Amino acid sequence: MEVSNVKRLNWGCGTSAPPDWINSDIVPGPGVDVAANILDGLPIADESIDYVTSQHALQDLQIYDQVAALTELRRILKPGGVLRLALPDLDLAIDAYKRGDRDHFLVWDWETLSGNFITHMLWYNCTRTPFTYEFAEELLRKAGFARVVRAAYRKTASPWPEIVELDSRENESFFVEAFK
Repeated sequence: MEVSNVKRLNWGCGTSAPPDWINSDIVPGPGVDVAANILDGLPIADESIDYVTSQHALQDLQIYDQVAALTELRRILKPGGVLRLALPDLDLAIDAYKRGDRDHFLVWDWETLSGNFITHMLWYNCTRTPFTYEFAEELLRKAGFARVVRAAYRKTASPWPEIVELDSRENESFFVEAFK
């Protein structure tokens, strides 16, 4: 399948708004095609998008808003469409903390491993919902996705190999794909 014939959404794009994607974020900015709060609904037609990817954005929503946001992303997916998420891996961070692996954490604001672990997990108070794969899978099922699979960095179970091109933060993330 040619990318040019595929409608694909980069949800929660922030300042990373690559061409050939529909880029969406809550904040308007350069390259943002759809500036909207997902909890108010995205101004995108039902079943119009082949696949959605989101890199480290979902954790910025409150825990009880997760299902609503995922349901909204499911709404815009065509039948058979795929949602690919990269989320910060709480299990991985806890394991690194228990091992005393200071190199795992991207922030160095504190002298203590504990302070850096906590700041990393809260990402300067932007993270409102920490994730494990098990919890992400539960939320995706509650949002109505038919099949949920754990994916690897730059690997996909979907029919669109290019869905992985925005994958980032491999060493601190897990990847999950949900099929409508």
